[in-house]
Amino acid sequence: MQVLQVQLEVGPDPAEVGRARRWARSRLAGSGIAADEPLAETLILLISELVTNAVVHTGCPAVLRMLLPGVPASEPGTVRVEVTDRSARPPRPRHAEGDETNGRGLELVDGLADRWGWQPDGAGKRIWCEVDRCAAAAASASRGLAYEEVALGAR
Repeated sequence: MQVLQVQLEVGPDPAEVGRARRWARSRLAGSGIAADEPLAETLILLISELVTNAVVHTGCPAVLRMLLPGVPASEPGTVRVEVTDRSARPPRPRHAEGDETNGRGLELVDGLADRWGWQPDGAGKRIWCEVDRCAAAAASASRGLAYEEVALGAR
């Protein structure tokens, strides 16, 4: 299967997260994944979390990379999202309590992605996640519930 790889350089500014989301939506649409599909919604949320973590917690520029299976989008395959930054500090999963406004990002990634991890990359690191296309549709309902529980603090 052919894989399309696209990437975007992201500046160390939280406003860049919105630009990364818009860019990712256009690339997903170009690969045959419509903006209103559960797969696209999941990927945009994952991208938003990973890019936000990179620019907010490191204060460094980052690179967002997506590896997309070939068209047609109806074929099974895996979409991989990677964010590299210049900080060697490993990601630190946290658990937010109650009304805390931070600390849910990597919990969301863990709940939405089929797999995720990180590894050193030069002087920095690469955080990645993968979503399987065939599993995305089947799991979207249960993931939606998991997202609500994490986002609301599982009241």
